[in-house]
Amino acid sequence: MTKLIAPVKKLPVYTVERNGNSIQAIPDLVAVEEPLQIRLQWERAGNWQEKNLYVTMRTPGHDFDLAMGFLLAEGIIQRMEDVLFMRYCKRVKVEEEGNVVIVRLAPDTICDLSHTDRNFLTNSSCGVCGKSSIDAIYGRLAEHPIAPSAVILPEVVYVLSSYLDQEQTGFKYTGGLHAAGLFDLSGQGLLVREDVGRHNALDKLVGASYREGLLPNSSRIVLLSGRVSFELVQKTAVAGVSVLAALGAPSSLAIDLAQKTGITLIGFLKKDRFNCYSHPERIHGVGGKNSK
Repeated sequence: MTKLIAPVKKLPVYTVERNGNSIQAIPDLVAVEEPLQIRLQWERAGNWQEKNLYVTMRTPGHDFDLAMGFLLAEGIIQRMEDVLFMRYCKRVKVEEEGNVVIVRLAPDTICDLSHTDRNFLTNSSCGVCGKSSIDAIYGRLAEHPIAPSAVILPEVVYVLSSYLDQEQTGFKYTGGLHAAGLFDLSGQGLLVREDVGRHNALDKLVGASYREGLLPNSSRIVLLSGRVSFELVQKTAVAGVSVLAALGAPSSLAIDLAQKTGITLIGFLKKDRFNCYSHPERIHGVGGKNSK
């Protein structure tokens, strides 16, 4: 049985104050950061192929959700049924135990890795870098435009962060984890995932939501605890979500992609205000036919 790694760790911490008071080291909880390798297996001409596909620095926990979300976002799989099984690799060094996940695709799954002509080497802060062509991403997403969804009230958007605050268990203890939450258009919280990396948190959320039948669905809202980059919009678009909100700022490329894929992008969300950067017609009273 694979030994699972705890998502938090107790370490000694010294607190230094301006008044010069010194204290002894006291134990405190910090977020764990460990490497995760995703190893892909698929069948070709009656033979099983294997590829070490992806390495990321992540917070241990919900690793299968992370793997599922990543494979969906990259277009390597199209649906949950494309995965035959996932398991931790048993043939690893002791220090790697619990850090290598094998994903075996179903025998009839067409595995096209031609567009993955880059190394999937990431870290927790920047996500996947080195896309060979941003235009190729635009083209792939254009094949699956976001379906129209119902108009939502601004009051729904204001209360989203309260649910995230309540469900961020790891953040409460460490202050060092990002979160991604899934909601319906009434603002009802459905699922939350945390990770030291923003991209990993969203991959975990998307993967878990597919596994639980909550996605793909355009009548969904995703809320992120940090800023919004191009690739976070990309992952949201692949999941078919129509509204992406964040507590932080979006980049210019993120706004451009949201506009082109039909996503309503919200940033700087607070309890009494927010900015809308694309497709404001989905928010009552903000744009389009619903404007006053």
